[in-house]
Amino acid sequence: MVDAAQDILQVLVADKRLSAEQVDAVRTESLTTGISIEDLILKKRMVSEQDLAVARAKTLGIPFVTLAGKAISPDVVTFIPEPVARRYTLMPFVFDTKTNELSVAMLDPLDFQVMEFLEKKSGKRIKPFMAMKDDIVARTDDVYTQGLGTEVSAALKETAPSEVKTYEAGKLGEVIREAPIAQIVSAILEQAIRIRASDVHIEPQIGDTRVRYRVDGMLQERLALPRGLQDAVISRIKILSDMKIDEKRIPQDGRFNFKMGVAEVDLRVSTLPTVHGEKIVMRLLKKSGGVPTLPELGLRGLALKNLESAILRPHGIILVTGPTGSGKTTTLYAVLTRLNTTKVNIMTLEDPVEYQIAGVNQVQINPQAGLTFATGLRSFLRQDPNIILVGEIRDKETTELAVQAALTGHLVFSTLHTNNAAGAIPRLLDLGAEPFLVASALNAIVGQRIARKVCPNCREEYTPEEAVAADIRSILGDLIPKDKPIKLYRGKGEANGQPCQTCGGATYLGRIGIFEVFPVSDAMSKLILSRAPMKEIEAKAVSEGMITMKQDGYMKAIEAVTTLEEVLRVAQD
Repeated sequence: MVDAAQDILQVLVADKRLSAEQVDAVRTESLTTGISIEDLILKKRMVSEQDLAVARAKTLGIPFVTLAGKAISPDVVTFIPEPVARRYTLMPFVFDTKTNELSVAMLDPLDFQVMEFLEKKSGKRIKPFMAMKDDIVARTDDVYTQGLGTEVSAALKETAPSEVKTYEAGKLGEVIREAPIAQIVSAILEQAIRIRASDVHIEPQIGDTRVRYRVDGMLQERLALPRGLQDAVISRIKILSDMKIDEKRIPQDGRFNFKMGVAEVDLRVSTLPTVHGEKIVMRLLKKSGGVPTLPELGLRGLALKNLESAILRPHGIILVTGPTGSGKTTTLYAVLTRLNTTKVNIMTLEDPVEYQIAGVNQVQINPQAGLTFATGLRSFLRQDPNIILVGEIRDKETTELAVQAALTGHLVFSTLHTNNAAGAIPRLLDLGAEPFLVASALNAIVGQRIARKVCPNCREEYTPEEAVAADIRSILGDLIPKDKPIKLYRGKGEANGQPCQTCGGATYLGRIGIFEVFPVSDAMSKLILSRAPMKEIEAKAVSEGMITMKQDGYMKAIEAVTTLEEVLRVAQD
């Protein structure tokens, strides 16, 4: 054991995890106190548990594996039953059909009795890997509790009599309605709801078909389906979405509802033919939970006050700007929910209608039938509306109609794809709007992004480098006291030495908006009339008190809402 500990120390030095001075100190202390070298290293937090495990694996000549984030095919886990995996703390993760070799992550890869038992149980040659206990347990919970293992093996037996899958004409419909395929699709969707995913991607690859989930704006690969099930799974989803299952050459769109317990979601489904087969993306829209309020979205202070003042005016245009996926529609829905009473007629023209709001007349555009933003907006003006939401201003005709609607006594909301709030004015002018009309019609402009929130359970405080602190002070200026030390926050992914149960080790949980809002003042109207450039408009807005998106983000980083890295990722110019 002493020799093993010495070998581990040598590996840690070689990997630059420990210095020679630290090694000498820990050896001396171990001799004087009788505490083992490994226990001392962990007690003093000189390296992480994972670093120590990696070093131990190297000394034993056994490869180390991290299962977190690794896609594990459900048919692989069928080789070792769940009770066996839990009893011996192990997890199969890869099977090589050519060599009949099953790779297994183990807490104790030197337990040869367990190895022999696994080989008899599975009929495969076992290749052991060392892994962390918490990592194995977490993936065991994740993969086995999806309930996919049994369904996949059953579906493979029923749909795969040979390696080359051949379906008789007219028989594919029977195959895809069978229970295992239906249960696989159901399990994929249940997992999506469980981990708060906004989208599910089912993507055929050269080998397996991978399933990825978008959580808090980031894609995570969670699952790999055997290629043999690809057509049946995709056809099952197409049937649920009322698509043509025999049409694989062109993209299709559909939708269906899915319910798990009390949670119900509306799924918008899109297919796209790729070189390896059809790819499916499902967007999950929650039917329960309601629309968040403006403060819940992240609006506060002067920005919230300016927006609330603008939306209470009886007419004019309010624009929300930002790239795709920055939460513009959610902000507009929050505003409409705030204004929605029986005394006003609210009409929306959207592409597509993402959330249904009771009491609001929502219309989805249909260009094939001639219902575009422009034609729909023209019809809206004959429907006696008080408030109009146009999903996006994207052409000259829609721009002119929106401006005219605002000038004739309607409150108009819409979105523009610009990088910041100030960029909306030059964009409107580029789309053909007259400067004097824009100056009269505009009430306020909102710019926004979405950043991930740092996990409240595993976050830790730290002091940034002086250069970073200086940059924060220069950006925030008088918004923070000059003598106050700057502290930032980051997620550790673990709490009390265990993977964080709140965020699952992701270090982030949920999302928050970063905003900039400015009302169109008389001084701003003069700049619009003179066709002033974006930089001049932004400078004027800041001089009138606007807090920029970057400033709002930095404030939220200091207040432990998000991290500096997230702010720079989404709000950096």
